[in-house]
This record gives sequence, structure tokens and C-alpha cells, in this order.
Amino acid sequence: MIEDLAAINRQLAGKTAEQIIAWAFQPSHRTLTTTTFGDRSAALLHMVTRLKPDATILWVDTGYNTSATYRFADALIEQLDLNMHIYSPEMTSVRRNVLMGGIPDIADPLHEEFTRQVKLEPFQRATNVLKPTLWLTGIRRDQSDFRRSLEVLSRTTNGYIKVAPLLNWNENELDEYLQTHGLPNEPDYFDPTKITDARECGLHTHI
Repeated sequence: MIEDLAAINRQLAGKTAEQIIAWAFQPSHRTLTTTTFGDRSAALLHMVTRLKPDATILWVDTGYNTSATYRFADALIEQLDLNMHIYSPEMTSVRRNVLMGGIPDIADPLHEEFTRQVKLEPFQRATNVLKPTLWLTGIRRDQSDFRRSLEVLSRTTNGYIKVAPLLNWNENELDEYLQTHGLPNEPDYFDPTKITDARECGLHTHI
């Protein structure tokens, strides 16, 4: 049980992303890595699987990804031999679009329920099964105001620890990493719960 997050954040300050990931995969931790297969997502997956090839990888497939994202995901899963756990909403996107009239605008009261259905509920269902104590995520400070307020380690409302080894990285550093390691990228990614890039999808503010 990790109690003193402030002390561990001080301990991890100045560590490389790979060193933070190594800390997260100590035998006493049950570590879950999440991905959206979004822009530059191959970097974290590559770092994780270099250290732990059979690491548990969770993808909440909202059902609204672009064709390019689905092709990219399949190719990267094969290239890195990812140990994937894919969870999807209980309702199909086609049925939901009929009932909600498409993706609700962020000002529409329906958008909160939409987010719950396509992102929060599948994630909660997955974690109920996988039971992580640590959640390894690729979020970065430069992505939103909310993420600028975070530390490398933070506690979720559900009691497990969120670990962000790339928190202080920027896009140029990620691009260099992808190029150095010959990793693919696919920027054609769409998150229906965010609508705009700077908005939170709900996972990091509600879980």
C-alpha cells in the first residue's frame, strides 16, 4: 500500500521516464498501462514493453475511433506483441447515435451521460476485472490546464495510484523518441468525449 505520495514524488523527481516505469513495475505492484492509440502513443507502449514484454495493456475502444486509428492500433499491437485487454461500451455507437442524435455537444446535458457510457463505464468494468494498484498513463503537462496541476504520482478517487512517466515530456521529445526507435505514429485520432484537444476526456477527472 502506497501512503506517502509526496515522498515518492520527491524520490522520482529527476528520474527518466524509463526509471519511473521500472519503479511502477516492482513485483509488489499490479500495474495496468492504458492507451488510446492516439498521437505519439507508441512511445509509452514501447518503453513499457521493453521493460516488461507481457505488461497488461488496456484500450477502451469508444467505438468512435477513426479508420486510421484502428489500422494503427492493429499494426502496433502486432509490432510490439502487446498483451491487450480491449473493453468497449455496452451499447453500439450506431444505436447511441440514434438515441442521442449523434455525439452530444459539450454544452448539451447529454454529453455527461455520453462520456459515462463510452469512456467511464468500460474503464470501470475493466479495472473491476484487472484490479490494478497502479495505473500507468501517457498524459503530459502540456496537454491541458488540469494536467499541468498533476505530479508524476497521484491518487485516483478509486484508491489506486496514477503514474505519468511522460508528464514532463513535450511533443518534440516524443517525436525524437519515435524516430530513434523506428516507431510508427498516427495523428488522425478523435476522442468523442473531448471534442477539443485541450479538454479532459473525463477519465482523469472522474476516476
